[in-house]
Amino acid sequence: MLEERESKELAMNPFQKNESKETLFSPVSTEEVQPRPPSFPKKPSPKICGSNYPLSIAFIVVNEFCERFSYYGMKAVLTLYFLYFLHWSENTSTSVYHAFSSLCYFTPILGAAIADSWLGKFKTIIYLSLVYVLGHVIKSMGALPILGGPVVHTVLSMIGLSLIALGTGGIKPCVAAFGGDQFEEKHAEERTRYFSVFYLSINAGSLISTFVTPMLRGDIQCFGKDCYALAFGVPGLLMVIALVVFAVGSKIYKKPPPEGNIVTQVVKCIWFAISNRFKNRSGDVPKREHWLDWAAEKYPKQLILDVKALTRVLFLYIPLPMFWALLDQQGSRWTLQATRMNGNLGFFVLQPDQMQVLNPFLVLIFIPLFDLVIYRLVSKCGINFTSLRKMAVGMILACLAFAVAAAVEIKINEMAPLQPDSQEMFLQVLNLADDEVKVTVLGDKNNSLSAESIRPFQKMPHYSKLHLKTKSQNFHFQLKYQNLSVYTEHSVEEKKWYSLIIREDGKNISSMMVKDAENQTTSGMTAVRFVNTLHEEVNISLSTDTFLSVDEDYGVSAYRTVRRGEGGSAFLNCNVYSNLNLSCSRYPAVRCRTKDENFSLNLGLLDFGAAYLFVISNSTSQGPQAWKMEYIPANKMSIAWQLPQYALVTAGEVMFSVTGLEFSYSQAPSSMKSVLQAAWLLTVAVGNIIVLIVAQFSGLVQWAEFILFSCLLLVVCLIFSIMGYYYVPIKPKDIQGSADKQIPHIQGDMINLETKKTKL
Repeated sequence: MLEERESKELAMNPFQKNESKETLFSPVSTEEVQPRPPSFPKKPSPKICGSNYPLSIAFIVVNEFCERFSYYGMKAVLTLYFLYFLHWSENTSTSVYHAFSSLCYFTPILGAAIADSWLGKFKTIIYLSLVYVLGHVIKSMGALPILGGPVVHTVLSMIGLSLIALGTGGIKPCVAAFGGDQFEEKHAEERTRYFSVFYLSINAGSLISTFVTPMLRGDIQCFGKDCYALAFGVPGLLMVIALVVFAVGSKIYKKPPPEGNIVTQVVKCIWFAISNRFKNRSGDVPKREHWLDWAAEKYPKQLILDVKALTRVLFLYIPLPMFWALLDQQGSRWTLQATRMNGNLGFFVLQPDQMQVLNPFLVLIFIPLFDLVIYRLVSKCGINFTSLRKMAVGMILACLAFAVAAAVEIKINEMAPLQPDSQEMFLQVLNLADDEVKVTVLGDKNNSLSAESIRPFQKMPHYSKLHLKTKSQNFHFQLKYQNLSVYTEHSVEEKKWYSLIIREDGKNISSMMVKDAENQTTSGMTAVRFVNTLHEEVNISLSTDTFLSVDEDYGVSAYRTVRRGEGGSAFLNCNVYSNLNLSCSRYPAVRCRTKDENFSLNLGLLDFGAAYLFVISNSTSQGPQAWKMEYIPANKMSIAWQLPQYALVTAGEVMFSVTGLEFSYSQAPSSMKSVLQAAWLLTVAVGNIIVLIVAQFSGLVQWAEFILFSCLLLVVCLIFSIMGYYYVPIKPKDIQGSADKQIPHIQGDMINLETKKTKL
């Protein structure tokens, strides 16, 4: 989230401290600029409580808080929405998540161009905020289960996310700069403090939203499922509030008119230099000292000198996208990792997507810690900790974070049950008869593949592995019950989990093969299914609006996911609507209903990530009971083990992002600040594209993918260190002083150049 810090750094940079924030997109023109009528009101703008702070910045700060709440709140639950609502694969969910993030960092260039060349900052913020709100509305509609099917949900989600990307990216370069425009030149110190408050509002919005929206998703049920519509709708409401608050202050804003986009000028200058050099590649044309000198026929020497200084910094930007590729996976791969961990911290149950709150929280702690303590201690030790060295250390910390994430992933896999490979299947036997049954699996030649005696309602410790000769195969089973011997045949498929349920049928026995859930559950929730041995249908409600019917005589229900819970004092009513739902996280007495009676079932503890089978039977004088079996074990590894990797990557972010912006701004002319901002945001966009490509085409298991990213960043860090070693920092006075130097005299007859008709 420190990529948001560029606006603050622009004001705090000592080399432009006395400039207006308007410098962010200052014009460069080769033609005479016509005098403009004064754009600022003659009357001084109202102040806050008699201070030098304009009243208008209060509206801007509140607007930024609500907008960042809106963006990060929506983004916090986005990966799980793809995975569990749209039912995409983990790789597709990750790819679309990073494609959206990348688009959010491409669109600021468009927003800056619109603001500086056409509408101005105020109108750009208003119009694109309307687009932003529309995107949230469409996105929330795409999360309503009752609105169409999967295709409709996907289309609405993609349209909504595209509009959100355009809105959030388009206003990103405008809001901070517009706030700086509200200050007078003599109040530069107040403007610096304003950007500190502005940056605080960014982190406060992201901190609160990444904690609240996962609770809205997980703790509230909508249509019997996680309430993604509410989790997207509340951020949308905050964006409406942001727009209204910003519009209310319209009459007291200073609104500078658009004055041209320096980014466009720089691109045109570079393109003209390259094309001009290509046209005049003949050996008869004298060479020039620098390739940008070929733009001298059209562009002023000051712009060319500024672009030369800019390209030195942009060269160092080439390795940077790899760092963002790692950093931005907190909301995708790391969130998916958290779904396979135990979120019970003892005093609080943490949702998988709530772990992202650690990033803004640690940012607020680490920035003063590094600035006031760590950097000073390093300086007192006599170590020259330059900006480029800080950035390199930040990369190394991110490498270590992903190495830790890989170690955590390996440990999770070790604790998880084994998965069936090709031409394998897992089988367990459930004996629901009233006496012991010996089960023998027969081969093609009636040879015994496995044999086991199973007592009534015996809990099997694990699944048995059976090998198949093809992708699907029929197996023969011999069941010996008392004096009976029954032969049965069932078809199975490879890579699946099955339960062979043996039931009593009068004086005889029979069996049925049931396909079990695969070893994955949803976002830290548990999966439950019921087998009804009664002679009447049983109606169960898993929440106030989710009902489950289990047919009589060994009917098997579908799977349902519920939240973690255990016995306590609350009741979950299974036959009538009540004010309780699964957010109470208690399952002590689930009341169920048949045609003739009501009864309660104690489900006990339902733990994270586990899958349970409940057999409803009436074998005692106490009425129907639930026999419980856990056939997929709960997540054993605590989610707290993700804390080291979050701490490492956030420390790396503080050292890399803040330092990188400070360094690059100090090495480029003041007229190039907006170009640097655009280039910095583009490195974030390219980093997300890298994750998209790796997720789609690497084909690696998750821990190996973490190691791959760690190694790639380590190599990039080495390259960056070599580039930094040979980089010679320049002082601000050298940047400005170079303007007095002349571009080397261009000899030869200009008529012979391809650019002879260009206006000089």
